[in-house]
Amino acid sequence: MEEEGERILTQFVTETGETTGDPFDLPVNVSTEKLQLICNAILQKEEPVPYTFFINETEVTSSLDETLKTQKQETETEKVLNIVYQPQAIFRVRAVTRCTSTIEGHAEAVISVAFSPDGRYLASGSGDTTVRFWDVNTETPHHTCKGHKHWVLCIAWSPDGRLLASGCKNSQVILWDPETGKQVGRALTGHRQWITSLAWEPLHINANCRHLASSSKDATVRLWDVTLGTCMRSLSSHLQSVTCVKWGGNGLLYTSSQDRTVKVWRAEDGTLCRTLQGHGHWVNTMALSTDYVMRTGACDPTKASVVYRKITESAEELSRMALERYNSAKGTEPERLVSGSDDFTLFLWQPSEDKKPIARMTGHQQLINEVAFSPDTRLIASASFDKSIKLWDGRSGKFLTTLRGHVNKVYQVSWSADSRLICSGSSDSTLKVWNVKSGKISIDLPGHADEVYAVDWSPDGQRVASGGKDKVLKIWRR
Repeated sequence: MEEEGERILTQFVTETGETTGDPFDLPVNVSTEKLQLICNAILQKEEPVPYTFFINETEVTSSLDETLKTQKQETETEKVLNIVYQPQAIFRVRAVTRCTSTIEGHAEAVISVAFSPDGRYLASGSGDTTVRFWDVNTETPHHTCKGHKHWVLCIAWSPDGRLLASGCKNSQVILWDPETGKQVGRALTGHRQWITSLAWEPLHINANCRHLASSSKDATVRLWDVTLGTCMRSLSSHLQSVTCVKWGGNGLLYTSSQDRTVKVWRAEDGTLCRTLQGHGHWVNTMALSTDYVMRTGACDPTKASVVYRKITESAEELSRMALERYNSAKGTEPERLVSGSDDFTLFLWQPSEDKKPIARMTGHQQLINEVAFSPDTRLIASASFDKSIKLWDGRSGKFLTTLRGHVNKVYQVSWSADSRLICSGSSDSTLKVWNVKSGKISIDLPGHADEVYAVDWSPDGQRVASGGKDKVLKIWRR
């Protein structure tokens, strides 16, 4: 028998700090492969799940003693060493590497692009006043939707994928059927200035997907019943333009504004619950830890059978599936919200519980244009006009790394479904795909002739769509 050498008392701990099983004795030179086997055995998993292990936030890449050496930690045999384990994404998205289509059609800049929850449809909104649907399989134009009289500034898919809402500079919201390209019902009117953001009620709260929130430069947020085409209520407490609205998974609405605040509302009756203060300038953007799971609703990209297929379940069944996915993604803790501002900072909040922030995140040298949580909720990416993207811990707000490579403002970031890659679009006319683990550029995607305003990675991880000032839509694949 080979001499095992020094041993250490260890304990497996979840990301939230809960202990798993009893402390046990391990050789210090135990490898990550052995840790995988031990962890799966303790958790009594029938199908082995791949895990990543951490000691004091440092990933164990080869063996325990290697990691302890890098931390210059003394191995105290009588003290219990906590090993934090995280389940890895079971499927792997591969980086997009080439442009498979450059689709012309828009007569002005492409301002927004968005894939449907199952990744089957792609929509874009443009300064030419139209919304367009594109066939992602043939990568050709599908429908051109005319109804707006001014620039289409934002678009949002209903979580069941049956409707697309678009908001324009002329203060109107219009609904479209992606199958036919036809307008559904009449335009939703009432705002006095342009629409800045749209958010649907999550599928797990309402199986019928009939409620939509819109925010506007007129400092109000309106909640619409899209089936009746009526405004249910108008929320007015902000003093300046509302820049972003998010509909949380617990029935709360979050709104950010140029009045430097974020407000929390109860959607069912419009009650203002609390005001989150701290930013010193306009709040431009927000993201919820559960954005990805609420965006995809009942479509689980890890199960290919649920994506790209004819839906046979009832609305109630889809809502139940969405609730299961939401609860699994959220875990035992409340939803987290991150806000980004013109004051170069971000704040991390637990807005349903507290008006004090978890963290104030500093380091950017210019305004923050977009923030996004990774689909697994563990990381936050922030895109800034300082030409960089920064990564932060999604639970503590701790700064992790800076992704540098763009030579001009970064407008948007979009995560791959497995949380391992980020695609960014910049005013330097390029897209870049970043490897989150290494913090380096995985691939450079030049091709646009001008600034890239909009980027979206399809929820199934298959393709990226981008649009910008050169009026074309590009689709990128492996």
